[in-house]
Amino acid sequence: MRYAALLRGVNVGGRNKIAMAELRRILADLGCGDVVTLLQSGNAIFTSKLPAATLEADISAAIEAEAGLSVAVMVRTGAELARATAAHPLGREPDNPARYFVAFLAAAPERAAADRFAALELEPEQAWVGDREAYLWCPNGAADTRLTGAFVEKQLGVAATARNWNTVGKLAALTAG
Repeated sequence: MRYAALLRGVNVGGRNKIAMAELRRILADLGCGDVVTLLQSGNAIFTSKLPAATLEADISAAIEAEAGLSVAVMVRTGAELARATAAHPLGREPDNPARYFVAFLAAAPERAAADRFAALELEPEQAWVGDREAYLWCPNGAADTRLTGAFVEKQLGVAATARNWNTVGKLAALTAG
């Protein structure tokens, strides 16, 4: 099975630093095959026979043991990434893919939390909640938005890590097949 691991909050603002070479080594030591990383923000693509939930726990524990970082890890299969890209709520490609984000959630949020989040007045920003993803349109960019990871986590009650649409597309392509 081909997977993508998405690490929450690494290499952002000089905090929680982990070299991608170290992440590749940690994944290889866990028995993951064909390990590659994408960008410096904690995206890894690999193969494994283990289920996603086991991989999330194992990767998180190994990063803490070997790099001293406590980070949430969200693992998605290629099929899950393909569904997330196909199900995005805009119904078309975003005008500026660098300002459209998918927040991958550690678990499905409670229905009431998702409903409250969907009802928030966020103009000019917009947000939608899927099963284990939240889609975020930030027309003024990531640096000037209320829709931060911390905000999404507080509203939905689950850990989240966001990637822009360009990165999500690359991850989906790298895990396809």
